[in-house]
Amino acid sequence: MKNYKSILKVCLVMITSFLFVSCDSDNDDNVIEVTAPATYEFLRDGVSTVSFSGQTTRLNQVDAIYNALNSKADDGSGAQKFYTEAQIDAMFADGAGFMNAALNGTGKKVRSKTSAGCAAGNSATQAQFDDQIADFTANVVSAWSADASAGVAGKLTDATRSIHVNGAGHEIDQTFVKGLIGGMCLDQIVNNYLQPCQLDSGTRRDDNTNGTLASGKNYTDMEHKWDEAFGYLYGQEADYSRADLGSAPTGNGTTLNKYFKKINDSNMPGISQTVYDAFKLGRAAIVAGNYEVRDAQANIIKINLSKVIGYKSVDYLNGYMSKMAAGNTADAFHALSEGYGFIMSLQFTNDGNDNPHFTKAEVDAMLAKLSDFWTVKDSDLTSMVSQIKSKMNI
Repeated sequence: MKNYKSILKVCLVMITSFLFVSCDSDNDDNVIEVTAPATYEFLRDGVSTVSFSGQTTRLNQVDAIYNALNSKADDGSGAQKFYTEAQIDAMFADGAGFMNAALNGTGKKVRSKTSAGCAAGNSATQAQFDDQIADFTANVVSAWSADASAGVAGKLTDATRSIHVNGAGHEIDQTFVKGLIGGMCLDQIVNNYLQPCQLDSGTRRDDNTNGTLASGKNYTDMEHKWDEAFGYLYGQEADYSRADLGSAPTGNGTTLNKYFKKINDSNMPGISQTVYDAFKLGRAAIVAGNYEVRDAQANIIKINLSKVIGYKSVDYLNGYMSKMAAGNTADAFHALSEGYGFIMSLQFTNDGNDNPHFTKAEVDAMLAKLSDFWTVKDSDLTSMVSQIKSKMNI
């Protein structure tokens, strides 16, 4: 097979949903045409080739873990009891013990897909999530009805809300799930499934070019890997094929798609269409065997989805400062807990050149300044906001 990266100069022209690739050659065999469908629908012999059920399962598992970190459960006898550390660990690490039986025994696990992208990943970050579960079950649960204060876990209430925090003022359901937005969802999309280490692993490129399907499936391995990236964003949509501005995503669930929609509706109108179009065109390019177009669309997705993390980090840090100034400590700590999780997520961003906007060391240094909400300094938060806006061009 000819390698068009070495012999072709590829010029891209995209008109609405149509992209035509023409080449500086008179050889018609070197003309590759990629047409993006109106929606994310791809068929082979009249049967859909799109599959990402595993991603939907993991997103639903995250929702259930989030609920376990802020509520009690019926133990079967009608009594309401808090989840234990062992129970939440089983959900997170083993994909087991969920009240919804459909989430058990699937082989799908959240922890193993957290900070685990083939282009990045760090087991030390996985351990940070383990520590939050342990902190919640050991310290927050035991002080659920007590009054929280500096260094004392318990319930914190102001005129706007009540929250349950550890001794440092962290609302752990928020720090945990916002950290997973980057640690699982974004990382799996931009540092794993859209990467050559997944898409082109082994014989996947040749198999895709030759139309060799995965064993017993109606799709090639490369098609499936791209769909899995798509699933970590849109996996809880009722109709993923219409996940565009014409029929806007509902922002289902507690993870990336929820905040992706918020950014589209506020900080960055149009990002929803940009990312959805890139997913469609990149998938169509895989079907056509045009890997330069595929990779160009992957970069669009990496850059834009990473901005969601940057914008929300800034929003929540600023939100904390304004809410504290208004005298609403519980509301401020709630916002800062969300900000803490999004700052954890910054290490999983991708600038389009496969570099994070912030390294793990830089992120951990910021988190250290947020270790105790009771003593956090506005000057540190203002500095973080400036750094994030500057590095991420937001």
